[in-house]
Amino acid sequence: MDSWNSLQTAFAEQGYVASDDLAMALHIAGSLGRPILLEGAAGVGKTEVARTLAAALGTELIRLQCYEGLDASHAIYEWNYQRQLLAIRASAEAGQTGRDVEARIFSEEFLMERPLLQAIRRKTAPVLLIDEIDRADEEFEAYLLEVLADFQITVPELGTITAISRPHVILTANGTRDLSDALRRRCIYSHVDYPDLKTELEILARRCPEIEPRLAAQIVGFVQALRREDLEKTPGVAEMLDFAAALAGLGLNDLSDDPTLLQATLVTLLKTNADRAAIPVEVTARLAGRAA
Repeated sequence: MDSWNSLQTAFAEQGYVASDDLAMALHIAGSLGRPILLEGAAGVGKTEVARTLAAALGTELIRLQCYEGLDASHAIYEWNYQRQLLAIRASAEAGQTGRDVEARIFSEEFLMERPLLQAIRRKTAPVLLIDEIDRADEEFEAYLLEVLADFQITVPELGTITAISRPHVILTANGTRDLSDALRRRCIYSHVDYPDLKTELEILARRCPEIEPRLAAQIVGFVQALRREDLEKTPGVAEMLDFAAALAGLGLNDLSDDPTLLQATLVTLLKTNADRAAIPVEVTARLAGRAA
């Protein structure tokens, strides 16, 4: 994108309302060829940023979901051992042995690319989403820094593979653990928070244009009030959209019309038994009254 404004417009066309700060951070990251680290609570739309950027750029999204114990074989590459064994047996039956067999089984034919290797081998730069990097351990984080520094990966049997085109790298973190200073220095940084009332109304209008403005204002007001309650899992933007779609599907035109029906639709917003218990019908009616 030529400017952060054009990037913000492209996001809006995809239904994502990006703040000025986020649009600027994405633009700078793209201009400098640097990864961007998006930090914030679960449900604020960090992963959606990567999907939207890929759609706006007309390129592929490659996702690496991080978790405790993630290692190189799941993130970068591994060999197809079953096919290799079959090839060795077939070669032995054909009387082939030695280096020719070894060269064949450790060739591209048997290489299984994982997200990091996939991303650097694409002819057109993809968006590489490294989701929830704070769930991976520090050892993997250190290795990732090496890959992001040079955008090349060494496969001992094949040599060093250098990126054909640099991917647009987005890392997300939910605050599960502290990230290293080295990783933070390497990245452009942006904090993604829950949207304010005006922004969330705009998001709902773009995603669910069939919902009338009055009901839309009630929905967003209700969800924003619900987020201020003492909950284990605060509902995010995706849950708000599910809530709105559920209400529209049930034909509810006003949150105060049917308290029992409204309470039933909270399954879209409250995702633990404790949170369901914390928001009884009386609390739901109170929040709906404030949103009306």
